[in-house]
Amino acid sequence: MNQSVTIAIVGAGNRGRQYAHLAAQTGKVRIVAVADPSPTCRERLAREHDIAESDTFADWRALADRPRLADAVVIATQDRDHVEPAVALAELGYHILLEKPIAPTEEESIRIIEAAEEAGVQLAVCHVLRYTPHTRRLRALLDEGRIGEVVSVQHLEPIGWWHFAHSYVRGNWRSEDLSTSMLLAKACHDVDWVQYIVDRPAVRVSSFGSLFHFRPEQAPPGAGKRCVDCAVESTCPYSAARLYRSCLGDPVRERWPLMTAVTDTPTAEAVELALREGPYGRCVYRCDNDAVDHQVVTIEYDGGVTASLTVAAFTPMADRKTRILGTRGYLDSDGRIIQLHDFVTGTEEVIDVHAGAGASAAHGHAGGDTGLVEAFVASLVHADPTLIKTGPRESLNSHRVVWAAERARREGIVVSLAGSLS
Repeated sequence: MNQSVTIAIVGAGNRGRQYAHLAAQTGKVRIVAVADPSPTCRERLAREHDIAESDTFADWRALADRPRLADAVVIATQDRDHVEPAVALAELGYHILLEKPIAPTEEESIRIIEAAEEAGVQLAVCHVLRYTPHTRRLRALLDEGRIGEVVSVQHLEPIGWWHFAHSYVRGNWRSEDLSTSMLLAKACHDVDWVQYIVDRPAVRVSSFGSLFHFRPEQAPPGAGKRCVDCAVESTCPYSAARLYRSCLGDPVRERWPLMTAVTDTPTAEAVELALREGPYGRCVYRCDNDAVDHQVVTIEYDGGVTASLTVAAFTPMADRKTRILGTRGYLDSDGRIIQLHDFVTGTEEVIDVHAGAGASAAHGHAGGDTGLVEAFVASLVHADPTLIKTGPRESLNSHRVVWAAERARREGIVVSLAGSLS
């Protein structure tokens, strides 16, 4: 049993910094190295964890050129930059905590998984929803048979109007060429979670969705190229000026979304400069985006169980909403409260899962980030990979559902899956 674990961070933005903080908070981890091309990000994380300058790198390749510096590595780079560092660092013997998605394509994902398996290292994928107090309680109720057999699941992922504009219109996930599909980038969490709840392999998938609103022809009359020069900015729901100016003075919103993307400096002057010159000041109707802004996925699982998943921009940024229909009752859940309706007694039980913080990334995904990191650290301390709920093969299975849904959406077909990988 290894009582002390050392971890390196590759990608020191919002997610890498969050995982580093939570790992150190366990009292069993030292963060000993960081690699990130942004001087601000890597120097900030190095200060926070007292990392030696010699172990601070502008490129993950410089870390990989050294003898192994840590027991494990967190890889929290952009989606299209997962493969090379994951393969190289696995070959060096690093256990890996990998931000979702594994990679944009099945071939790339399998390359990462096989590299980890051949090297004999643990690989955990950051599907944080499996680790929340809400999910643990929900699974316990289902395992106890409180609603009988699960027949169907209805699930909503409400991205939030301003969050979608920030990340999927102006931001890093706005284009499939830069990142991956919206469904894989955002809702692979949800597809994975539903798969975990249903606990059966998916057999058929269909999907519909499009980029409905954030297009040039939807721009209101008088709209400018930038919010600060726009005659209708004050009445636009997607005003960048309103959003980012309002983050100032709020420590949570200054960290995300402001400082993770818009500006390194949370001052009025820096925000104004970003609004006038940076990508986050652009009109949402005049960006280089192609991410769909709404999508519906329907899934049939082995034995005839079904699920429907709706992902939408045009919502408040809120907890996921789920209804699970069973043969003896049903459950309604918003991530904080579970309402259990019993067909036999005709009664309703209200269960507070004590989720604590909110469901957004800024709030730690309602305990999911903490649960994930604690499980990963425990798996290293005890050399027990079974403590990880999101191993590579389980995650690849749910990724395959996402890829099938995207094919179904684009081609207008129902896609059959050959079965789970093992």
